[in-house]
Amino acid sequence: MGRYQPPDALAFPRFAGIRTFMRLPHVQNPEGVDVAILGLPFDTGATFRVGARFGPEAIRSASVLLRPYHPFLRVNLFEHLSVVDAGDAPVAPGFIEDSLRRIAEFLTPWAAAGVILIGLGGDHSVLLGELRAVAAAYGPVALVQLDSHPDTWDAYFGHRYTHGTVVRRAIEEGLILPQRSIQVGLRGPIYSPEDWEAARALGLEIVTAGEARALGMEGTARRILQRVGDHPAFLSVDIDFFDPAYAPGTGTPEVGGFASWEGLTLLRGLIGLPLVGMDVVEVLPAYDPAGITALLAANVVYEGLALLAARRRDGLPAVALLGARPEGM
Repeated sequence: MGRYQPPDALAFPRFAGIRTFMRLPHVQNPEGVDVAILGLPFDTGATFRVGARFGPEAIRSASVLLRPYHPFLRVNLFEHLSVVDAGDAPVAPGFIEDSLRRIAEFLTPWAAAGVILIGLGGDHSVLLGELRAVAAAYGPVALVQLDSHPDTWDAYFGHRYTHGTVVRRAIEEGLILPQRSIQVGLRGPIYSPEDWEAARALGLEIVTAGEARALGMEGTARRILQRVGDHPAFLSVDIDFFDPAYAPGTGTPEVGGFASWEGLTLLRGLIGLPLVGMDVVEVLPAYDPAGITALLAANVVYEGLALLAARRRDGLPAVALLGARPEGM
């Protein structure tokens, strides 16, 4: 079977056709697929602004601008990867625990087949459903989280499942390895010092926004790679990692964030990261003038695809499924 890839933009214009990510084929069977783009349109785990249920649609629309060759990593994505858009998970608006179960059930057959998952959120609570599916295939993973918030609170208004508690729940469920996981970009006002200390107490490494700027993006990338090592990793990018000047369309904006070029530089520095999944979350089109947040989110996914393609090009081994993992991994 040939690789799944977008149509030739010189034969079929980029502004035409049904909106899938990068105009990829809409396929719902994992056979012959290396990477699947999946929409996770759930947003009632949010505690401030809502509207990220429309994020997958906006990101897909913005993605038609993307082209197959990555000039910085010098790789053609679709010479090395077979990629599809598998559509959206059947979430239940307003019912978070049911939606997380539905997301996990939707993603599990793809992860079990060794397909690398790239989720389009949705608020950050969808991460728990993703991690349930990925951990079932690979065991507990290293979480690389680019975010302005740690998402390790225990409860909001007495409820344990929100976008601000998702990482704590994932640790409690044994879905991630804290000693291999790292959160980068934390900033903004908090309720008390315990908000960040709670993440450290759970075993996570934190690199605040100020520390990341002092290290530089290349130095921060090296720190991430050192933390993860060769363990299967999941990259979760909350779009509020970026400053609201570059990503105004988000649920909980925090000033003092990163410029788009800083974030892209950081992602390009993660070449060799053993990714088994990633997501981009918290894109709210209603707060996104001119679609600049959705465009940035689409480019973040593009960088993830480029990392995967470069890993294949460089002959690095694929990450093995649970039960078939090489000794010592």
